[in-house]
Amino acid sequence: MRFAEIALLVLPFAVFVAWRLLAPTAGPPRVLVIGVSGAVVVMTVLLLVLWYSEAEAPATRYVPAQLLENGQIVPPREEQVPR
Repeated sequence: MRFAEIALLVLPFAVFVAWRLLAPTAGPPRVLVIGVSGAVVVMTVLLLVLWYSEAEAPATRYVPAQLLENGQIVPPREEQVPR
C-alpha cells in the first residue's frame, strides 16, 4: 500500500520531467503550472496526514454497540487486550 501512495506522489513529477525533456522549447501555461503545483502540495499533505493518523493501538480490540435488556444502548468502544 505504501508503494502505491509513493507512486501516486511521484507520478506528477515524473510526467512533468518527461514532458520537459521531450518538449523543452514549449513551456506550459502559467495556470497549468500553478494548478499542478497546488495539486501536488495537496497530495503531499494528504499523504502525510493519512500516514500519521492511525486507528487504534495494536493492543486494543473493537467492542461493537450493545443493546441492554432495559433498552439502553451501550456505544461502541475499544478495550485493551490483556497480555
